[in-house]
Amino acid sequence: MSTTPRRLALLLALGLVAACGAPAVSPSPSAAPHASLTPSPTSPPSPAPPSASPDTEAYVATIAVVGEQYRILLTDPADIEIARRLLAGEEAPSIPNGLIVRGDPGVNTGYSWHIDPQSVEFADMTMELCDGLPSFVEDGTLEGDRFCPWSAEIVDLQPAD
Repeated sequence: MSTTPRRLALLLALGLVAACGAPAVSPSPSAAPHASLTPSPTSPPSPAPPSASPDTEAYVATIAVVGEQYRILLTDPADIEIARRLLAGEEAPSIPNGLIVRGDPGVNTGYSWHIDPQSVEFADMTMELCDGLPSFVEDGTLEGDRFCPWSAEIVDLQPAD
């Protein structure tokens, strides 16, 4: 069995995570062998979602998670394309992952928090520490600074106002 440099690097990184006592990384059901891990940010998010620049289209994605829904503002064209692919039932990284901004619902109507649009990315796998339901973010059960629900499903995508 040969080991590619990429696979060797991933194995070494996972070994370091395990050796440091950090939470284990668990793949989503659709995890690809080349999926990347998301590092924690080093600076806090902005208090409110920035509006898209005039030449950038922004969309609001509605995401269902085990009978609950929440909304995120997408401003990156690559993220918007991934959301479109997921909505169409196509293969793409399916776990929305981003920094939680507490105390301001932004586009996330009905909640007291939103996801910082500048931090949004879609992943094939994430750390279990940020998995959960939108209500877990709302009630403080999920205390971390990121939200990445593994069972998320894009159910709507509309242009932002």
